[in-house]
Amino acid sequence: MRKENLEKLKEAGANVKRSSAAKTTPKIQEVPALLRGHKNFKKYFEPRVVSLGPIHHGKKECQAAEDFKLGMASIFVEESGKSGEFLLEKIAVKIKQLRHYFDEKVTEKYDDETLAWMLFVDGCAVLQSIHCLAHQELIKELKIKNDQVAFAQQDLFLLENQLPYQLLLDLMDYSGKKEKWKESIETFMRKMVHERVQGVGKDGETNGTPIHLLDLLRTKLVGKSTTTENKGSKQERRQSYRNVQELRAAGIYVKPAETSPLTRISFDRFLLYPGYLRLPLITVDDSTAPKFFNLIAYEMCSDFDNDYGITSYVAFLESLIDKPGDVKELRNASILYNLLGSDDEVAKLFNEIGTDLVPDLDEYKQVRTQIQEYYDKKWVTWVAEFFHNHFSSPWTVLAFLGALLALFLSATQTWYTVF
Repeated sequence: MRKENLEKLKEAGANVKRSSAAKTTPKIQEVPALLRGHKNFKKYFEPRVVSLGPIHHGKKECQAAEDFKLGMASIFVEESGKSGEFLLEKIAVKIKQLRHYFDEKVTEKYDDETLAWMLFVDGCAVLQSIHCLAHQELIKELKIKNDQVAFAQQDLFLLENQLPYQLLLDLMDYSGKKEKWKESIETFMRKMVHERVQGVGKDGETNGTPIHLLDLLRTKLVGKSTTTENKGSKQERRQSYRNVQELRAAGIYVKPAETSPLTRISFDRFLLYPGYLRLPLITVDDSTAPKFFNLIAYEMCSDFDNDYGITSYVAFLESLIDKPGDVKELRNASILYNLLGSDDEVAKLFNEIGTDLVPDLDEYKQVRTQIQEYYDKKWVTWVAEFFHNHFSSPWTVLAFLGALLALFLSATQTWYTVF
């Protein structure tokens, strides 16, 4: 028995070394166990209108959407100019490769024929739905209700509702109209990250083939690669400030960042002027919580080697938002656009999302250290506040310099008159 146990120990160690050395592609899988106990798990992680892929296939709550999926798939096939039999056969031939994109346990109960049909219908329906969502006039033509559209969009970005992006690429290729579908996906993704508001640009372009739509969304939000500009090397001071309002009281103001990815956060100050914490723009609406929760769940997957960009961003933002007044400060600075409702709802939302997060501790270390150093120097904050209140524009500075010059000339004239 002892010998067998030691052999198991040795084998387990070898497996850990092999898995850590190998570069893996994350599988489509269930939400990690650490998040499955969340009180609102069903609300944030399970599909509400349409199930996609094998994990929630056949879910009773989504049965009403099955006929709609078939209808959308049929329109895709019709617009492709190819036969359904032709496209299905192409997917069936590649089903073993496509199966490999999923965690083994979520597809084991489906044979190749069943899985091929499922992925064919779901893939065609997703592409046609995205095309319609990218061109709102098509939604009106199909007479789809707004609430169904909103929840269906959320369902597209659930971790357990993902389809291999390679499946979508294959269907686009076989349809003979790849550019049309690619353009629709780009337009749709721009809407999802509120590009017109946030200005997402080249930093959010993809680098290589995405794993799935959720992976594509993450890349659009955080950019291609990890940035090290905010990762400091010196020991970080313990954070004593708690929210935006406390920073404001210390002479630190929030301003919109000039670059778009969510992870581009910086702190700067000039001479005796106040410190400015620059944050990327964010729009908060009903889809914000499900998107962030599923992006965080994706980053938590054991086979996804990543920099925890979304998790770290949410943790940093949650550290700034404690009360409705903090949300108001961010709104007034044109950083946060509140489409959710009251400021209190936004504060509660980020407090909920930010609970029990384990971010990259080095992310934003430099920014936090710079803020704390400024925060600790009380005399600097007093002078900065004075300059901000009295010299916040070039005209007040020029007026002050003009007054000093007039005073100097008057004093000089008086001196010559007396002496």
